[in-house]
Amino acid sequence: MGRIASFVTIENPADPEKRIECDALIDTGASHMILPGAWRKRLGDLRELGPVEMETADQTPLEGTVCGPVQIQIEGFRPVFSEVVFVDMKPEDGSYEPLLGYIPLEQSQAAVDMLGHRLIHVKRLDLK
Repeated sequence: MGRIASFVTIENPADPEKRIECDALIDTGASHMILPGAWRKRLGDLRELGPVEMETADQTPLEGTVCGPVQIQIEGFRPVFSEVVFVDMKPEDGSYEPLLGYIPLEQSQAAVDMLGHRLIHVKRLDLK
């Protein structure tokens, strides 16, 4: 099946110098932009919108903290305003793997091309 990742910039709109640039794994099973809790201070003062309970693919329960608003820009797509969820992650080989979920993908008009293993632009927003 393969892995699809994309370069993403996450920025605090109240303080544009507070930003994170990273490669994120495209995960259409995840809803939000999921970032490691260790990176939270890099975005400065974000409004904490509350805790959320989540479940990983292997059914492990996990708690995250929703914060926002942030501006998310997937490379090659227009920037959008959304929320991020900070989660305690264990870095593998010293690096974290943020997840880019379906909400920011749809907001950005990005879709997964499974054959080409890439993101493609969607002409129209789905209102149906």
